[in-house]
Amino acid sequence: MPGGSPSKGHQNSSNNCQFIKKAYSILYNTFGPQHWWPAETPFEVMVGAILTQNTNWTNVRRAIDNLKTEGLLEPVPLSEVEVSRLAELIRPAGYFNVKAKRLKAFMDYVRQRWGNNPEAMKGADTDELRRELLQIHGIGPETADSILLYALGRPVFVVDAYTRRVLQRHGIINEKAGYNDIQALFEGCLPEDESLFNEYHALLVALGKRHCRARPQCRGCPLEPLLPEDLHKQVTATGG
Repeated sequence: MPGGSPSKGHQNSSNNCQFIKKAYSILYNTFGPQHWWPAETPFEVMVGAILTQNTNWTNVRRAIDNLKTEGLLEPVPLSEVEVSRLAELIRPAGYFNVKAKRLKAFMDYVRQRWGNNPEAMKGADTDELRRELLQIHGIGPETADSILLYALGRPVFVVDAYTRRVLQRHGIINEKAGYNDIQALFEGCLPEDESLFNEYHALLVALGKRHCRARPQCRGCPLEPLLPEDLHKQVTATGG
């Protein structure tokens, strides 16, 4: 089991896979298709993946709209704009000075490696591209995988805080599970399908926003029936 010993009720990888497959079916039937990631171009997804770090999508949307209004949501203009100007435009996304530097670091990579043509990234090997993205200042596994999955259509599963929280509360992982452990769990249990990975991640985000919050709202949660009895008592005792 990724990250440590399995919890009672989930004693082996087969049970873990059963949970992951059943959870997807329940979430899809409950919430329906999520149509994520909302963007007009793959490059817009890449920019959005960096801007969405530690903020909500409403704020990111405002920052992206600012870039569009100024004609900067294109590789060459975004590569050339001053970092101070960029920071002001993306202010709605929060941590704007930090994110401006991260965007500029990403654009340095796109310019130097791909000649300011992010479309060329589609021809690169997935593992090699992931390694390169992770070497860029401010890009961690979640951001890199969001770019790979949502912008480039690669079958990599994106793991975020919602994903971790759902699995931990259901006893599939413990608090020591790492990003790669959780990713391997999904990729090992599901067909290698970018559309499936896209939809599943978006559904977990929907679940996290509605029910699996920091203070859980278990009553009415579509995955409540999948909670082992002992864990159900523990989770609901914290406010479910």
